[in-house]
Amino acid sequence: MSSSLAAALLMAVLGAVTGWFVPVLVRAIPEPDPEPDPEPEPDQDPSAHHRDETDTTAPPEEPAPAPEAPKELYADIAALPGLAWRCAVATAVVGAVLGWSVGLATPLLFLAYLAPVGVALSLVDWRTRLLPTKVIAPSYAVVVVLAVAAAVPGRDWDDLRRAALGWLVAGGTFVLMWLVYPRGMGYGDVRLSGVLGIALGYLGWGPLLVGIYAGFLVGGLGGGLLSVLRVVERRSYPFGPFMFVGAVIGVVWGETVARAYLGG
Repeated sequence: MSSSLAAALLMAVLGAVTGWFVPVLVRAIPEPDPEPDPEPEPDQDPSAHHRDETDTTAPPEEPAPAPEAPKELYADIAALPGLAWRCAVATAVVGAVLGWSVGLATPLLFLAYLAPVGVALSLVDWRTRLLPTKVIAPSYAVVVVLAVAAAVPGRDWDDLRRAALGWLVAGGTFVLMWLVYPRGMGYGDVRLSGVLGIALGYLGWGPLLVGIYAGFLVGGLGGGLLSVLRVVERRSYPFGPFMFVGAVIGVVWGETVARAYLGG
């Protein structure tokens, strides 16, 4: 049995087991604090104080903005029928693809963690338009520890340094975009980019750069198509799932694209 096939089978089994517990993870996410009700705006029309009391003509009323739908509760998402087996299948597929691409190598340590977490975050972001910090923040620590554990056996210190640079490149790119146009990107995407940058950077410059670019490409094309089909709103669709798809593309085809681009 080849290394790729063995890794794919191993990651598929791990993905099926860990993916089954994705609803448990989603249910455990604390709900965000409710936003305070907006205070009523004072009357900004100075002429209102000088209007003749006999004038019974009412000023035209501006249409009230449509109220936003309340955020779906994490507990309600976790209770969706058949969610456990669907997440198990999705995580098994992602794990098998990653395992086939990487082979029986130490990076499977952090990829096996990111597969179910990626499915969970994609699910939550898709249904709530939020990427919870309570999941992303601990993932930094877990991925860093697992990346160090992956580097120690072979003393792959260059991979660790590249992982740190991957965090800077991916995180810096998303921070810059958020600063330029904050309405076009949630800060949860910025937080998530750093975690993915560490993992992709460890694997190589090709996976890192292709993974980042593929996320934007798939997000732009996929989001545009879904908005045309009226599956999502054009100005408000989740970007987290597309970031994960782009990361998987980077793992699978990153080195190949990089060699083709460099003519190697």
